[in-house]
Order: sequence, then structure tokens, then C-alpha cells
Amino acid sequence: MPASRSLLGRRLAAAGGIYGAAALGFLATLVAARELSKADFARYAIVLATTSLLQLVFDVTADEAAVKYGYRYQEARDWGRLRRLFRAMVAVKAGGGAVGAVAVVVAALLSHAIYGKGGLVLPMLVAAAIPLLQAPEGMAAAMLLVRGRYDLRGAFLLVSMGLRLAAIAVGARYGVVEMLVGMVAAQGLATGAIMLAGVRSLRRFPAAAAVPLGGDRAAVRRFVFHSTVGSALVSLRTTLPTAIVGGIMAKPAVADFRTAQAPQTALASLSAPARMILMSEQSRQVEAGRLDHVYATIRRYMLATSALMAAVVPLCWWGMPWLIRIGPGAKYLSAADAARLILVTGAIQIVWGWTRPFAVSIGRPGLRSLTYVAELAVLVPGVLVLGHRWGATGAAGGVLAGSVAFAVLWSALLAWLRGQPIVTARSLEALP
Repeated sequence: MPASRSLLGRRLAAAGGIYGAAALGFLATLVAARELSKADFARYAIVLATTSLLQLVFDVTADEAAVKYGYRYQEARDWGRLRRLFRAMVAVKAGGGAVGAVAVVVAALLSHAIYGKGGLVLPMLVAAAIPLLQAPEGMAAAMLLVRGRYDLRGAFLLVSMGLRLAAIAVGARYGVVEMLVGMVAAQGLATGAIMLAGVRSLRRFPAAAAVPLGGDRAAVRRFVFHSTVGSALVSLRTTLPTAIVGGIMAKPAVADFRTAQAPQTALASLSAPARMILMSEQSRQVEAGRLDHVYATIRRYMLATSALMAAVVPLCWWGMPWLIRIGPGAKYLSAADAARLILVTGAIQIVWGWTRPFAVSIGRPGLRSLTYVAELAVLVPGVLVLGHRWGATGAAGGVLAGSVAFAVLWSALLAWLRGQPIVTARSLEALP
């Protein structure tokens, strides 16, 4: 019973931290929308979308490999390879952050040619520091997750978003550049805090000298490659539509579309605690050979989220104009129809939110890449064609079509995977 209470306490603390961070993030967007002019908010949206896009495209998703193989070495009590794994992944992650920062600098210098709009160079040059500073945060989070301390991860997310909100609240009074300078400083403080906690958590494992990964080296590299591709692709589902809209529409339509994405962001935050907990707990279950528990958890998750969305979506659809008035303000009422379509998109993504942690826990991150490619193959032409015809609402329709394709493909893959063998630490021990 005490262990069950401890597990429940960690889950609740993780959820509280993530939901608090989501609320602060939503509030930060509202503050920026209200304090900045519509033209400045559009500039801010373009800069942030471009920075996030390039950060995730060039970032190396080493943290997922660290969680997957970290649990495998923990199950095998192979502490030497566990320490070697994290040292290697930290170096890889830092390199990816540096490349992402350079990519943002290049995009800043070419921003007028890319977007046909001025006033983006200096804000993007400032924002280029964010990928470099944020890169170590993911590895620190992996250190906490391998220890099962997703409660601490949630707490540090809350701290990080609180610092960002403070930076936006102060900086928005002076302008976009000043606001981004504050965000860079906030990210530096947040990353330093979680890195300290992550290293201390990792040191709680039994002491052992780091040893080479040996036969796992090639497998870890493949895992990192597929995870990186998958993470880059998943980032495109939110950042690429904004970037496309920024290139084909006037600034007011860009601002409307960015505002309409709020329901998707809010619903993604709603499932974030479950996704983080699933990645930690299902990785442990898979390595212990308890696959039946994994599939049962997915079934319960989909039933619970489907029931929740059946209640939430109709109510928010009907009340969307009111939500916009009390949120970003009446000047964004033209975004109501687009926000309704994005609301349905977010609902689909929350019901199928188990897919990312599941792909990591079973060691098949390439399946995630496949499904994201299918989604983008529908989303990109949809946003271009429908957005050109019906503005922000049409672009939102293209985003919705992509999510439907994603859900259909993953449903078919789940049925197929139930009959496939999964490599685990227990199955490796049974090999002669």
C-alpha cells in the first residue's frame, strides 16, 4: 500500500506540474497577444514557429534512447553501460542544439527572402540562443524519468514556464526583441536547474565505471536516428502549418491561425502527464516482459480520453467565440471557425496520444516516423490548397485532415503489432 500511494503521489505531482506549466504557457500566449500589436504578435509567431521548427529538425532526440536503453540496463543491472549511455547521449544532444542554433541564425539572415517580410532578422538572431540552451534540458529529463521521478520533471516544467511567463510579461511592454531576450535568459536558468537535479538523480544508481556499449552501440545509434526523424516530423504538425501560413497569407491571417492553434496546444498539454508517465512505466514493463500490461494500458487510455473528448469538444465548439473574447480578445473573433477545426484536431491527437511513448517503449521509433510522414503528406497540400482558398479556416481544415490520416494508420499498426515479437531485457537474458 505505501508503494501504491507513493506511485500515485508521483503521478499526481507530475500531472500538477505539467498542467500548471500548460496553464502558464497559455497565459504567456495571452499576455503576448494582448500586450503586442497584431503586427508584432504575428512577427513573434513567425519567429517562434521558425525557431521551434529548426530546433526540432536539427535536434538529436537522444533522450528517448536514453530512457529506453536506460531501463534495459537498469533491468539487467548493467550500471557501467548505463553511465556510458548517458555520457554519450549528453554529448550528442549538445551537438544537435548547436546545429539548431546555427540553422536559426541562417534563417534570420534569409528571413526577408523566405517570408517576404521585414523586421525578423534581429528577433530571430536573439531566438537562436534558445535551441542551444534548451538542448541539455531533454537529457536531464531523461535522467529523472529513468529513476521514475516524473514528478520532478513536472515540477521543473512548471518552473521553466513560470520563468518564461515572467520574461514575456515584462518584455512585451517594450517590444518583440526585448521579450525574446527575456525568454533566452529564462531558458538558461531553467536548464541549469533541471541539469543539476538530473545529474544528482543519476548518481543515485550504484557506482560503476563507464564501459563501452559494445554490441548495443549500433542499435542505440539506429534508435537515436529514428527518434530524431520522428521528433522532427512531429514538430512539423504544429510549426510547419504556421510557417506555411506565414508565407502565403497576410499578417492578420497569420495571427488568426496562430490564435486558432490554442485548442490544440491546450489539449496536447492535457495528455502530456499521461504521455510522460506512459513512457517511463511502459518502458519498464516492456523490459520486464509484461507486454500484456502495456496493451491493457493503451486500451484504458483510449477509452478514458474518448469519453472525455466526447464531453469537451461539443461544449468548446459551441463556446469558442466566448473563449476567444475572454482569451486573446475580440480582435481575434475572426479565428473562431479555424479554432473549432483545430479543436477537433487536438481531440484526435489526445486520443492517439499513447503512440509516441508506445513506439519508444517497444523500441520501434521508426513506426512513429512512418505515421508522421503519412500525416504530413495529407497536411501540407491541405494547408496550402485550403489555406489559399479559405484563409486561416481552410488551413485549419488541412491540419485536421492530416490528423485523421495519422489516427487511421496507427490504429492499423496497433492491430498488427500485437502479433509481432518484441525484444526486451528478459528475452535477451533467455538467449543462449
